[in-house]
Amino acid sequence: MISPRRSLALLILSGAVRLAAAADFQPAIVYDFGGKNDRSFNQSASEGAERFKKDTGIAFREFEVTNAAQREQAMAQLARRGATIIVAVGFTQASAVEKVAKEFPAVKFTIIDAVVDLPNVQSVNFREQESSFLCGMAAAMASKTGKVGFVGGMDIPLIRKFALGYTEGAKYVNPAVEVFQNMTGTTPAAWGDPTKGAELAKSQIGRGADVIFHAAGNTGGGVMQAAKDAGKLSIGCDSNQDYLHPGSVLTSAVKRVDVAVYKAFTDEKNGTWKPGPVVLGLAEDGVGYSLDEYNRKVITPEMEARLNQARANIISGKIKVSEYKAQ
Repeated sequence: MISPRRSLALLILSGAVRLAAAADFQPAIVYDFGGKNDRSFNQSASEGAERFKKDTGIAFREFEVTNAAQREQAMAQLARRGATIIVAVGFTQASAVEKVAKEFPAVKFTIIDAVVDLPNVQSVNFREQESSFLCGMAAAMASKTGKVGFVGGMDIPLIRKFALGYTEGAKYVNPAVEVFQNMTGTTPAAWGDPTKGAELAKSQIGRGADVIFHAAGNTGGGVMQAAKDAGKLSIGCDSNQDYLHPGSVLTSAVKRVDVAVYKAFTDEKNGTWKPGPVVLGLAEDGVGYSLDEYNRKVITPEMEARLNQARANIISGKIKVSEYKAQ
């Protein structure tokens, strides 16, 4: 039988071990261009980190990239300062992750929207084409002109994947629908140009588009504002953006970057984090479309029923959404 004194000593020792483990755990996150308050991709990542902090009481370190050279410098500095896991938000950080992960093999890295094949790197990607398909369906159902638009940010395969899913979804509802597509640019500056986004949206509206989907980060704010000003509908991206212009935002293609960040931090804290590829789609609740009090009046019950049936059919494999393949 263990004496009360020994029980107390064991309890204190156990608590000390837990405290030491917590002290050894230091999460960090490096955001992509556009910053953590972009109301889109980075903000979703930030929300996941903040939720982890709220749930656990454990603070995290963070860095907002403003030029390409900072990526590698920031990660290396965080690693030197004791970060045990670093989440890198965005495909543009792949080369920096690859280099720094080799320099700090004891540090774990989770990269969003890219693949880095190293033993201490987890690569999280999404089936954006699945949520985009549903948004394309919604656009075609809501459109009165039979013409809808898409404004992408940087012209890269990832954004082409959004465009392809959106087009397939729209044509699934209306084979005769016209889908206008524009990309904002070919450099990272394309994510932060709302003025250009508004110009592209106005051009599409001038051609008859009455619903415009953006996958353009901060640039998308200009797209959504232009649609509202013209009395048309927009579709948000990454985060739920319905609240930005209630009644003017048809829905949002939600990409649960917040879940990926939260899970990476939580798994590392619990000792269950694993390297390698992770792919999240509708089946994993990693992507979806938004429906809330802000867009309830523009998504009718009939539209909702059809979207939910399509969601089930995509998960079951009855509907196959194409994967974009770069030429």
